Amino acid sequence: MGGSPVRVGAEVGRVAGVWRYPVKSMAPEQVPGADLSWHGVSGDRRWAFIREASQASGFPWLTIRDRADMVRYRPRFDRPEQPDRSPVVVTTPSGAEYDVTDPALAAELGAGVRVLKLDRGTFDTLALSLITTQTIAGLGRFAGRSLDVRRFRPNVLIDAPDAGDFPEDGWTGCALRMGDALVRVDGRDQRCIVVNVDPATGEGDPVVLGTIARRRQTRLGVYATTVRPGHVAVGDPVVIVA
Repeated sequence: MGGSPVRVGAEVGRVAGVWRYPVKSMAPEQVPGADLSWHGVSGDRRWAFIREASQASGFPWLTIRDRADMVRYRPRFDRPEQPDRSPVVVTTPSGAEYDVTDPALAAELGAGVRVLKLDRGTFDTLALSLITTQTIAGLGRFAGRSLDVRRFRPNVLIDAPDAGDFPEDGWTGCALRMGDALVRVDGRDQRCIVVNVDPATGEGDPVVLGTIARRRQTRLGVYATTVRPGHVAVGDPVVIVA
């Protein structure tokens, strides 16, 4: 584990990236900033594809675990400033564009697949994922390769240059102010096979999860929940407030 001792009032870093995922398990949409509500980043994972044959399992979602190439489907909000009321357009790996509700898109993803709109989004654990540039660089050193931040599917990337290695480990239980939003860091993010998938190619690399398992007890980055809704943007300071 990493992380340096934290001090209330300390600025631990700056927001270096913000992402939302209009469609669960598809590619992220990188944005300069986003509203953070009680249910995570506005527009995050508000659509998902489900497998009819798996509905009784309690986990009906079609995900990267089932189809690694889902990371190469690129959804975007047609009106990015109003994600909760905007149509979603998906660009496929071949370059074709579909409205997310077009049956042809579901058919391309597999037999018995259909799309579902979700009022609050769907998350495997918690609605907000944070990671630092230092953690990605540190894991890359262990793994012996450069790693794309998108492998880890964060909502917020934080650059914390003076906080030591894997700094977010030390933030668990703390409240952070990012922009005018407050979040509570609830725990370390337990990772799964999804991190093996290259977000650019859809190809797998088992070294990534293997390295996290060996070096990090299969945990990397942190989950958080909203304490006070607000707007978070690239360049915002990240401050420990409690």
